[in-house]
Amino acid sequence: MIFVSDTYNSSGNNSGEIADVDPDVPAGPLTLPLDQWHRARGGRMVDFAGYWMPVQFEGIIAEHLWTRENAGFFDVSHMGQLYLSGEDVEAALEAVLPIDLSTLPVGGVRYSLLLNEEGGILDDLMVTRWRTGFYLVVNGATKWDDIGHLREHLPDAVTINHLEDSALFALQGPKAFEALEQLVTGEHPLSALTFMRGGQFKLGGVDAWISRSGYTGEDGFEIAVPAENAAELADLICAQSQVKPIGLGARDSLRLEAGLPLYGHDMTETVDPVSADLLFGVNKRRRNEGCFIGADKVLPLIGAGAPTRRVGLAIEGRMAAREGAKVLSGETEVGTVTSGGFSPSLERPIAMAYVPADLAAPGTPLSIDVRGRKLAASVVPMPFVPHRYHRKGAA
Repeated sequence: MIFVSDTYNSSGNNSGEIADVDPDVPAGPLTLPLDQWHRARGGRMVDFAGYWMPVQFEGIIAEHLWTRENAGFFDVSHMGQLYLSGEDVEAALEAVLPIDLSTLPVGGVRYSLLLNEEGGILDDLMVTRWRTGFYLVVNGATKWDDIGHLREHLPDAVTINHLEDSALFALQGPKAFEALEQLVTGEHPLSALTFMRGGQFKLGGVDAWISRSGYTGEDGFEIAVPAENAAELADLICAQSQVKPIGLGARDSLRLEAGLPLYGHDMTETVDPVSADLLFGVNKRRRNEGCFIGADKVLPLIGAGAPTRRVGLAIEGRMAAREGAKVLSGETEVGTVTSGGFSPSLERPIAMAYVPADLAAPGTPLSIDVRGRKLAASVVPMPFVPHRYHRKGAA
């Protein structure tokens, strides 16, 4: 299933026309297909990744807890949706990403990383095998750079379709399946999808690509639909009693509790996959074979270990530590908080940070400097809140 798109080959030629742009007029935030839909429901809109997006509707804590107990509807249409096809596309993509595509079945979804020559993370992304190519979902703030990187490193025989006329939703929470099952039809029932598997369905009579995936730690689905049908399908989903629209604020607190890193904060182009504790994004065969961008830097770190590690921190008291706060061992600065906030589920502050590898063991006592006040903290395993993915073979 491919919706209307702009098409590029790897040399960077655009098959569509490019509109004239006045360089003196600021671009400003762009709008997504559901912009007016969010505003009509009281969404508090903010500029995020270059788009107007709702940060909250009725309140971050209420929306967070609703998603943990029911089902939250998220608009993630700012994400980049790409379709790669052409001669030897599998081998070409493996030369760019540290992913093993030979073991990825049709409909299979896999997490991977876009790396630079130094092994730094340019983006994290999801790769799905479709019947004649690969569907990639990349971060909204980096999608144009990602397209440029792919154009540069993929051969001319590979075509990149940017699916700009496709909206993307996430329905997350323990009642997401219950809410969505009654709305879809397809060759196979929705129950056939387990974690990181997808398929084509009809949602309200409209073609939709649905995968059982998400970034909250909960069971749930990501749903790609034509942008022209976005509002009617959002209405259809949110008409279910289990579902409420949820903003960016709760999406961030949910992913933090799940111990999931956010690009541009917990991952950057100066951070490698070993330090970031993301080696599951570098598949086993590729660790042995290499031959991907950044392999010369990443593979030695797998054997020797990285000098720093991303860790979870439990913080005493009620004060939260935010991104940029200094992490201390005694009086010595040893790291920096990359994500932090108050956990609505645990009712305490939590954070992620990078610290020296010899301070990364669970139970290690540390402290965090928040505006001159030292908060006691300790290293804890992640996720902070257990994942509840619907894995194959689960009851």
